[in-house]
Amino acid sequence: MNFMQDYSMQMNRLKEAFYNADAIVIGAGAGLSTAAGFSYSGERFQRYFSDFEEKYGFHDMYSGGFYAYQTPEEFWAYWSRYIFVNRYMDPPKPVYGKLFELVKDTDYFVITTNVDHCFQKAGFNKTRLFYTQGDFGLFQCSEPCHNATYDNEEFIRRLVNEQKDMKIPTALIPRCPVCGKPMTMNLRTDDKFVQDDGWNAACERYTQFITAHKQGKVLYLELGVGYNTPSIIKYPFWQLTEQNKQATYACINYGEAFCPHNIEKQAVCLNVDISKMIDEI
Repeated sequence: MNFMQDYSMQMNRLKEAFYNADAIVIGAGAGLSTAAGFSYSGERFQRYFSDFEEKYGFHDMYSGGFYAYQTPEEFWAYWSRYIFVNRYMDPPKPVYGKLFELVKDTDYFVITTNVDHCFQKAGFNKTRLFYTQGDFGLFQCSEPCHNATYDNEEFIRRLVNEQKDMKIPTALIPRCPVCGKPMTMNLRTDDKFVQDDGWNAACERYTQFITAHKQGKVLYLELGVGYNTPSIIKYPFWQLTEQNKQATYACINYGEAFCPHNIEKQAVCLNVDISKMIDEI
């Protein structure tokens, strides 16, 4: 069988699973945002961070996030711009919006390791989203001294507008309103990640959805999920598919589409750009 025949068969199986599904569980990783144009290097990096590149010598946004800045003023100049560009700006391509149009009238739920909030901005119901790894749009105490997060949009916009020479004013360094220690992003990077009431409620809703749909025609649609944290989406999707013989596991990931042998007959693996897949459905 040649590639085009195999691709056509796989797409037809995916369409059939999609339109016949009783429920759709979307598992999204970084590859989905990349398909939407949220690249962290190249032209997009140059457009927003060429001054940081010239001064500090890194060549992509990801590296800039790990740079050992000498002062908090420099650290927050970089991170406020980073958050603004990757959280409060819309992605260049309407991939998330097109995905929403596909599933908005179905019984769906989204679990994602992405922290850029693109799902909610595209119209997805907040009560059907579980951001497991946090949200660029939230601050937390770096200690943390208490279990709460804080919306940062207004503050981030101010930091971006008032920074000069890649530094923010010292008076604007974000500090915890309870203990006075520095604030940080609500991102799961260590054991200090705050799982606030909103996180716990989303986790409970996701658990209830999965439990309610353990049987029946369920489509586990995995989009752009790599192997950095496979235990969050990929491995559970494999297990849930194996436990439900009516389920379909679909892995859409350019260059990394794969499934284990025991669910091959229930699986669709497409090494294609996610936006192309969405357009074809």
